Amino acid sequence: MSRAEKEVALLELPEPSSPGPGQILVAVEAAGVGPWDQLLNGAGWDVGLRPPAALGVEGAGKVLAVGAGTGFAVGDRVLAHEAPLPGGSGFWAERVLINADHAAACPPRLDAVHAAALPVNGLTALQALEKLDLSRGQRLLITNGGGATGALAIQLAAAKGIEVTATASVAAAERLLGLGAMEVVDYHDPNWSAKVRGGFDAALIIATSTADATLPLVRDGGRLCSLTSDAPPEERGITSWDLYVEPNAAQLVQLAEQAAAGTLKLAPEPLPLSEGPAAFARVVTGRAGGKKIVLTRA
Repeated sequence: MSRAEKEVALLELPEPSSPGPGQILVAVEAAGVGPWDQLLNGAGWDVGLRPPAALGVEGAGKVLAVGAGTGFAVGDRVLAHEAPLPGGSGFWAERVLINADHAAACPPRLDAVHAAALPVNGLTALQALEKLDLSRGQRLLITNGGGATGALAIQLAAAKGIEVTATASVAAAERLLGLGAMEVVDYHDPNWSAKVRGGFDAALIIATSTADATLPLVRDGGRLCSLTSDAPPEERGITSWDLYVEPNAAQLVQLAEQAAAGTLKLAPEPLPLSEGPAAFARVVTGRAGGKKIVLTRA
């Protein structure tokens, strides 16, 4: 699945180069699709693509070849978030070249589709929560709790005893309550921010254009982390910042083990790679319905 002249289409691509020291060549079995892929397709996030190139900065598969000093062997199952892409091409292809220190061993009980659904959303949620640094009993507001990142953040926070309020659609409310949210507020309501009790210890902004409405709900001296690049100016002692996900193999191992054990629930929607252009269009126009789309080789 390639990018050429900013059009997303199926193309034949050259084979990746052989892995150098610290690199592995992976036969991709499944690859995640996310709204960030629009940033790869022309501007916004330079991950070293060299068009014509495959999009995709996350996926799962089997190791085909290894460079020196990788710690992996041919045949190992791995999952990874990789950016920048050392081979100049991404996961929406049959093979991808990545840095071994960004790959995590895939647990036997975690299939490729669920593994590929995890890296970017899981690492984003985990890194945001680690930086928010909340303790048991503290209160967290998450906007767009119904999306792939929000649903994982709810689960990770609830597992630590953090009290989560999330904005989402009415249709998603029952699912999010089942994942550990204590309260779900309908984001379609223009007055949603007046319907919740303020004084949150922290806020995690995942829905665009919600940071300004959320800031007054955070207590003095609290924290606000935005995943939508719109963190508001700090006030009342509130620490406010934008967060951008980084590859982290150790964190990915932790997330993959939780997913394999069933303590971290994922609900990916697998689609064949041939439907990649349509999947891309659905995701970047917000028509994925909160589902995590994963492209598969099958």
